[in-house]
Amino acid sequence: PPSILNALEVKGRAPKLVLEVAQHLGENTVRTIAMDGTEGLFRGQEVVDTKTSIKVPVGPKTLGRIINVIGEPIDERGPVETESKSPIHQEAPEFAEMNVDQEILETGIKVVDLLAPYTKGGKIGLFGGAGVGKTVLIIELINNVALTHGGYSVFAGVGERTREGNDFYHEMITSGVISLKDDTSKVALVYGQMNEPPGARARVALTGLTVAEYFRDQEGQDVLLFIDNIFRFTQAGSEVSALLGRIPSAVGYQPTLATDMGTMQERITTTKKGSITSVQAIFVPADDLTDPAPATTFAHL
Repeated sequence: PPSILNALEVKGRAPKLVLEVAQHLGENTVRTIAMDGTEGLFRGQEVVDTKTSIKVPVGPKTLGRIINVIGEPIDERGPVETESKSPIHQEAPEFAEMNVDQEILETGIKVVDLLAPYTKGGKIGLFGGAGVGKTVLIIELINNVALTHGGYSVFAGVGERTREGNDFYHEMITSGVISLKDDTSKVALVYGQMNEPPGARARVALTGLTVAEYFRDQEGQDVLLFIDNIFRFTQAGSEVSALLGRIPSAVGYQPTLATDMGTMQERITTTKKGSITSVQAIFVPADDLTDPAPATTFAHL
């Protein structure tokens, strides 16, 4: 049977449906997680093993574009024609590859640079309730990094409102960070919003991270990776976990909560080639900072 985490493609279906192998049940049956809606599937439908995990386009051509969890463009501007694709599941950098120098990342926002400066390759959590300006701050950061440093950013919209994702896209166009005319765009957008099934929401953060890793590892850039919202990554993982028959842990979260978070967060780091600095908006359920989801996230910030 196909290996765990392999991507399977359902034949004769539009739009393309990708399934990710989650469990082996006996000799020749696997249980998979769908990356899109499953309506219209029937027993006996043909499925092809791609022999690799989900691969997404990476490189400069992703800048200014919006892709989904499986790397397909969703901005109606034609295919994303990159030279290479990368699998979304990758090992974190080796200990020896890491860089220990502490450098400040200038954001150009005076209050941040003076009172709470960001470190290059660090992780910053933006906590806040609804409508206090987490996204506004993110837009400002992307703007400043693009205009002052000419640096690249990747924005992963994970399980948030599609309307906000759309507003964000248009604000980027207005401010000139995304250019529809030429290839001067400075930000790549990766969306798996609230309307997507949990499989997509649990993986779209990895897709965004994979796009950012390319700029760090292949182009030696200092990249900014924005994740809005990291809580939805955990939430999607918990939705899927019970369906896979895993025994829930505290507050009904998945027993693999710390591992899921760790495998993702450990890839966000500074290597000798470049850095990924991550700004993560964190929703705090019922304002309870001791809830397992935010509490586990804290450990990585």
